[in-house]
Amino acid sequence: MYSRFDCIGHAMHAIIWADDRLEVQVMQYNKFKDTVYGILEPGGADSRFFDPFIITLIILNVFAVILESVSWLRIEYFSYFLAFNIFSIAVFTIEYFLRVWSCTSNPQYSDPVRGRLRYMITPMAIIDLLAFLPFYLPLMLPDLRFLRSIRIFQLFRFLKLARYSKSLNTFVEVIDRTKGELGLLIFVIVLLVIISSSMMYEAERETQPEIFTSIPAAMWWSIVTLTTVGYGDMYPVTLWGKLIGTISVLIGLSLIALLTSILASGFTEVIEEKRDAERCPHCGELLREVK
Repeated sequence: MYSRFDCIGHAMHAIIWADDRLEVQVMQYNKFKDTVYGILEPGGADSRFFDPFIITLIILNVFAVILESVSWLRIEYFSYFLAFNIFSIAVFTIEYFLRVWSCTSNPQYSDPVRGRLRYMITPMAIIDLLAFLPFYLPLMLPDLRFLRSIRIFQLFRFLKLARYSKSLNTFVEVIDRTKGELGLLIFVIVLLVIISSSMMYEAERETQPEIFTSIPAAMWWSIVTLTTVGYGDMYPVTLWGKLIGTISVLIGLSLIALLTSILASGFTEVIEEKRDAERCPHCGELLREVK
Protein backbone atom coordinates (compact mmCIF):
# COMPACT_ATOMS: atom_id res chain seq x y z
CA MET A 1 0.00 0.00 0.00
CA TYR A 2 1.10 3.56 -0.73
CA SER A 3 1.81 5.86 2.13
CA ARG A 4 0.49 9.41 2.39
CA PHE A 5 3.88 10.76 1.29
CA ASP A 6 3.84 8.53 -1.80
CA CYS A 7 0.46 9.96 -2.80
CA ILE A 8 1.70 13.50 -2.30
CA GLY A 9 4.82 12.72 -4.34
CA HIS A 10 2.77 11.30 -7.20
CA ALA A 11 0.48 14.33 -7.13
CA MET A 12 3.44 16.71 -7.22
CA HIS A 13 4.98 14.75 -10.07
CA ALA A 14 1.69 14.91 -12.01
CA ILE A 15 1.48 18.69 -11.47
CA ILE A 16 5.06 19.21 -12.61
CA TRP A 17 4.46 17.00 -15.63
CA ALA A 18 1.29 18.96 -16.49
CA ASP A 19 3.15 22.27 -16.11
CA ASP A 20 5.97 21.06 -18.33
CA ARG A 21 3.50 19.87 -20.94
CA LEU A 22 1.62 23.18 -20.81
CA GLU A 23 4.89 25.07 -21.20
CA VAL A 24 5.79 22.97 -24.24
CA GLN A 25 2.36 23.63 -25.76
CA VAL A 26 2.73 27.37 -25.16
CA MET A 27 6.16 27.31 -26.80
CA GLN A 28 4.78 25.39 -29.77
CA TYR A 29 1.88 27.86 -30.03
CA ASN A 30 4.21 30.88 -29.97
CA LYS A 31 6.54 29.23 -32.48
CA PHE A 32 3.62 28.55 -34.83
CA LYS A 33 2.40 32.14 -34.45
CA ASP A 34 5.90 33.48 -35.18
CA THR A 35 6.02 31.29 -38.29
CA VAL A 36 2.67 32.62 -39.51
CA TYR A 37 3.84 36.17 -38.84
CA GLY A 38 7.04 35.54 -40.79
CA ILE A 39 5.09 34.13 -43.74
CA LEU A 40 2.73 37.12 -43.87
CA GLU A 41 5.35 39.82 -43.41
CA PRO A 42 7.08 40.60 -46.72
CA GLY A 43 10.79 40.38 -47.31
CA GLY A 44 11.60 37.50 -44.97
CA ALA A 45 12.81 34.01 -45.73
CA ASP A 46 9.49 32.49 -44.64
CA SER A 47 7.49 34.70 -47.02
CA ARG A 48 9.40 33.87 -50.21
CA PHE A 49 6.45 31.82 -51.53
CA PHE A 50 3.58 33.84 -50.07
CA ASP A 51 4.79 37.21 -51.39
CA PRO A 52 4.61 36.31 -55.12
CA PHE A 53 1.24 34.61 -54.58
CA ILE A 54 -0.45 37.56 -52.86
CA ILE A 55 1.11 40.12 -55.23
CA THR A 56 -0.14 38.16 -58.26
CA LEU A 57 -3.59 37.82 -56.68
CA ILE A 58 -3.80 41.58 -56.04
CA ILE A 59 -2.77 42.44 -59.60
CA LEU A 60 -5.26 39.94 -61.05
CA ASN A 61 -7.99 41.47 -58.89
CA VAL A 62 -7.29 44.92 -60.30
CA PHE A 63 -7.44 43.58 -63.86
CA ALA A 64 -10.65 41.70 -63.03
CA VAL A 65 -12.30 44.88 -61.76
CA ILE A 66 -11.28 46.72 -64.94
CA LEU A 67 -12.40 43.96 -67.30
CA GLU A 68 -15.67 43.44 -65.42
CA SER A 69 -16.65 47.02 -66.25
CA VAL A 70 -16.93 45.93 -69.92
CA SER A 71 -20.57 44.88 -70.23
CA TRP A 72 -20.16 42.02 -72.72
CA LEU A 73 -17.24 40.53 -70.74
CA ARG A 74 -19.21 40.79 -67.50
CA ILE A 75 -22.24 39.04 -69.04
CA GLU A 76 -20.34 36.28 -70.84
CA TYR A 77 -17.84 35.48 -68.06
CA PHE A 78 -19.96 36.40 -65.05
CA SER A 79 -19.51 33.02 -63.34
CA TYR A 80 -15.72 33.22 -63.69
CA PHE A 81 -15.59 36.74 -62.29
CA LEU A 82 -17.81 35.70 -59.40
CA ALA A 83 -15.76 32.59 -58.59
CA PHE A 84 -12.50 34.50 -58.71
CA ASN A 85 -13.93 37.26 -56.52
CA ILE A 86 -15.17 34.76 -53.93
CA PHE A 87 -11.76 33.06 -53.90
CA SER A 88 -10.01 36.42 -53.47
CA ILE A 89 -12.37 37.47 -50.70
CA ALA A 90 -11.67 34.22 -48.85
CA VAL A 91 -7.91 34.68 -49.16
CA PHE A 92 -7.96 38.34 -48.10
CA THR A 93 -10.29 37.60 -45.17
CA ILE A 94 -8.13 34.76 -43.85
CA GLU A 95 -5.00 36.85 -44.40
CA TYR A 96 -6.43 39.78 -42.42
CA PHE A 97 -7.44 37.73 -39.39
CA LEU A 98 -4.14 35.84 -39.43
CA ARG A 99 -2.30 39.18 -39.46
CA VAL A 100 -4.34 40.44 -36.50
CA TRP A 101 -3.77 37.18 -34.64
CA SER A 102 -0.03 36.94 -35.30
CA CYS A 103 0.85 40.64 -34.98
CA THR A 104 1.72 40.11 -31.30
CA SER A 105 4.92 38.43 -32.51
CA ASN A 106 6.05 41.96 -33.30
CA PRO A 107 7.35 43.59 -30.08
CA GLN A 108 5.57 46.79 -31.12
CA TYR A 109 2.20 45.01 -30.77
CA SER A 110 3.13 42.46 -28.10
CA ASP A 111 0.15 43.18 -25.83
CA PRO A 112 -2.59 40.64 -26.68
CA VAL A 113 -5.43 43.19 -26.60
CA ARG A 114 -4.05 46.71 -26.90
CA GLY A 115 -1.35 45.58 -29.30
CA ARG A 116 -3.88 44.06 -31.68
CA LEU A 117 -6.09 47.14 -31.43
CA ARG A 118 -3.13 49.39 -32.26
CA TYR A 119 -2.30 47.17 -35.23
CA MET A 120 -5.90 47.24 -36.49
CA ILE A 121 -5.85 51.03 -36.81
CA THR A 122 -2.59 51.17 -38.74
CA PRO A 123 -2.97 52.35 -42.36
CA MET A 124 -2.02 49.01 -43.91
CA ALA A 125 -4.39 47.08 -41.63
CA ILE A 126 -7.24 49.42 -42.61
CA ILE A 127 -6.41 48.86 -46.28
CA ASP A 128 -6.42 45.09 -45.70
CA LEU A 129 -9.86 45.42 -44.09
CA LEU A 130 -11.27 47.52 -46.92
CA ALA A 131 -10.02 44.93 -49.40
CA PHE A 132 -12.73 42.46 -48.36
CA LEU A 133 -15.20 44.22 -46.01
CA PRO A 134 -17.41 45.76 -48.78
CA PHE A 135 -18.17 42.24 -49.99
CA TYR A 136 -19.88 41.39 -46.69
CA LEU A 137 -21.76 44.68 -46.25
CA PRO A 138 -24.63 43.79 -48.65
CA LEU A 139 -25.30 40.75 -46.47
CA MET A 140 -25.99 43.13 -43.58
CA LEU A 141 -27.35 46.03 -45.66
CA PRO A 142 -29.39 44.52 -48.51
CA ASP A 143 -29.54 47.67 -50.62
CA LEU A 144 -29.26 46.94 -54.34
CA ARG A 145 -27.97 50.44 -55.03
CA PHE A 146 -25.00 49.71 -52.78
CA LEU A 147 -24.06 46.70 -54.91
CA ARG A 148 -23.08 49.01 -57.76
CA SER A 149 -20.38 50.67 -55.67
CA ILE A 150 -18.72 47.45 -54.48
CA ARG A 151 -16.59 47.31 -57.63
CA ILE A 152 -15.09 50.69 -56.75
CA PHE A 153 -14.23 49.52 -53.22
CA GLN A 154 -12.48 46.49 -54.71
CA LEU A 155 -9.81 48.81 -56.06
CA PHE A 156 -8.62 49.21 -52.46
CA ARG A 157 -7.00 45.82 -52.99
CA PHE A 158 -4.48 47.53 -55.26
CA LEU A 159 -3.29 49.56 -52.24
CA LYS A 160 -2.25 46.31 -50.57
CA LEU A 161 0.75 46.33 -52.89
CA ALA A 162 2.19 49.16 -50.78
CA ARG A 163 3.28 46.55 -48.23
CA TYR A 164 5.38 44.78 -50.86
CA SER A 165 6.85 47.86 -52.58
CA LYS A 166 9.90 49.56 -51.13
CA SER A 167 9.19 52.68 -53.20
CA LEU A 168 5.67 53.04 -51.84
CA ASN A 169 6.93 52.39 -48.32
CA THR A 170 9.47 55.17 -48.82
CA PHE A 171 6.72 57.51 -49.99
CA VAL A 172 4.58 56.69 -46.94
CA GLU A 173 7.59 57.27 -44.69
CA VAL A 174 8.21 60.65 -46.33
CA ILE A 175 4.58 61.68 -45.80
CA ASP A 176 4.79 60.61 -42.17
CA ARG A 177 8.11 62.42 -41.72
CA THR A 178 6.78 65.70 -43.19
CA LYS A 179 3.22 65.54 -41.84
CA GLY A 180 3.80 68.61 -39.66
CA GLU A 181 4.90 70.78 -42.58
CA LEU A 182 2.20 69.33 -44.84
CA GLY A 183 -0.45 69.99 -42.21
CA LEU A 184 0.64 73.63 -41.96
CA LEU A 185 0.63 73.94 -45.75
CA ILE A 186 -2.90 72.50 -45.96
CA PHE A 187 -4.07 74.99 -43.33
CA VAL A 188 -2.58 77.87 -45.36
CA ILE A 189 -4.23 76.58 -48.56
CA VAL A 190 -7.65 76.35 -46.88
CA LEU A 191 -7.22 79.88 -45.51
CA LEU A 192 -6.24 81.23 -48.94
CA VAL A 193 -9.18 79.48 -50.61
CA ILE A 194 -11.60 81.12 -48.18
CA ILE A 195 -10.02 84.58 -48.55
CA SER A 196 -9.65 84.52 -52.35
CA SER A 197 -13.13 83.11 -52.97
CA SER A 198 -14.68 85.70 -50.67
CA MET A 199 -12.84 88.54 -52.42
CA MET A 200 -13.70 87.19 -55.88
CA TYR A 201 -17.37 86.87 -54.93
CA GLU A 202 -17.46 90.52 -53.84
CA ALA A 203 -15.68 91.60 -57.03
CA GLU A 204 -17.78 89.60 -59.53
CA ARG A 205 -21.22 89.04 -58.02
CA GLU A 206 -22.77 92.11 -59.64
CA THR A 207 -21.18 91.56 -63.05
CA GLN A 208 -21.65 87.76 -63.17
CA PRO A 209 -24.45 86.93 -60.69
CA GLU A 210 -25.33 83.72 -62.56
CA ILE A 211 -21.75 82.34 -62.17
CA PHE A 212 -20.47 83.72 -58.88
CA THR A 213 -23.70 83.01 -57.04
CA SER A 214 -22.14 82.58 -53.59
CA ILE A 215 -18.85 82.23 -51.75
CA PRO A 216 -19.05 78.38 -51.80
CA ALA A 217 -19.57 78.57 -55.58
CA ALA A 218 -16.55 80.88 -55.88
CA MET A 219 -14.46 78.35 -53.92
CA TRP A 220 -14.40 76.13 -57.02
CA TRP A 221 -12.76 78.97 -58.96
CA SER A 222 -10.33 79.54 -56.08
CA ILE A 223 -9.28 75.89 -55.90
CA VAL A 224 -8.67 75.45 -59.64
CA THR A 225 -6.82 78.78 -59.72
CA LEU A 226 -4.56 78.11 -56.74
CA THR A 227 -3.71 74.71 -58.22
CA THR A 228 -3.02 76.48 -61.57
CA VAL A 229 -5.46 74.16 -63.39
CA GLY A 230 -7.88 76.84 -64.60
CA TYR A 231 -10.71 74.98 -66.36
CA GLY A 232 -12.13 78.23 -67.73
CA ASP A 233 -15.71 77.56 -66.61
CA MET A 234 -15.43 80.43 -64.09
CA TYR A 235 -13.21 83.44 -64.68
CA PRO A 236 -13.23 87.12 -63.68
CA VAL A 237 -14.12 89.91 -66.08
CA THR A 238 -13.81 92.96 -63.83
CA LEU A 239 -10.57 94.80 -63.15
CA TRP A 240 -10.57 93.91 -59.46
CA GLY A 241 -11.46 90.34 -60.28
CA LYS A 242 -8.57 89.99 -62.72
CA LEU A 243 -6.19 91.49 -60.14
CA ILE A 244 -7.37 89.02 -57.50
CA GLY A 245 -7.03 86.20 -60.04
CA THR A 246 -3.47 87.22 -60.92
CA ILE A 247 -2.43 87.29 -57.28
CA SER A 248 -4.13 83.92 -56.68
CA VAL A 249 -2.23 82.31 -59.57
CA LEU A 250 1.10 83.62 -58.28
CA ILE A 251 0.32 82.38 -54.78
CA GLY A 252 -0.69 79.00 -56.23
CA LEU A 253 2.63 78.66 -58.04
CA SER A 254 4.46 79.51 -54.80
CA LEU A 255 2.46 76.88 -52.88
CA ILE A 256 3.26 74.20 -55.47
CA ALA A 257 6.95 75.09 -55.27
CA LEU A 258 6.78 74.95 -51.47
CA LEU A 259 5.04 71.57 -51.53
CA THR A 260 7.64 70.24 -53.97
CA SER A 261 10.51 71.43 -51.79
CA ILE A 262 8.99 69.87 -48.65
CA LEU A 263 8.55 66.48 -50.33
CA ALA A 264 11.95 66.65 -52.02
CA SER A 265 13.62 67.43 -48.70
CA GLY A 266 11.77 64.55 -47.07
CA PHE A 267 12.76 62.11 -49.82
CA THR A 268 16.39 63.20 -49.60
CA GLU A 269 16.43 62.75 -45.84
CA VAL A 270 14.81 59.32 -45.90
CA ILE A 271 16.98 58.02 -48.77
CA GLU A 272 20.16 59.27 -47.09
CA GLU A 273 19.21 57.55 -43.83
CA LYS A 274 18.58 54.28 -45.66
CA ARG A 275 21.89 54.54 -47.47
CA ASP A 276 23.71 55.24 -44.21
CA ALA A 277 22.01 52.23 -42.64
CA GLU A 278 23.38 50.03 -45.45
CA ARG A 279 26.95 51.25 -44.94
CA CYS A 280 29.53 49.90 -42.52
CA PRO A 281 30.00 52.44 -39.69
CA HIS A 282 33.77 51.83 -39.74
CA CYS A 283 34.83 51.69 -43.40
CA GLY A 284 31.82 53.30 -45.08
CA GLU A 285 31.43 50.49 -47.62
CA LEU A 286 28.00 49.08 -48.52
CA LEU A 287 27.24 46.14 -46.24
CA ARG A 288 25.89 44.06 -49.11
CA GLU A 289 29.23 44.41 -50.87
CA VAL A 290 31.32 43.52 -47.83
CA LYS A 291 32.19 39.81 -47.82
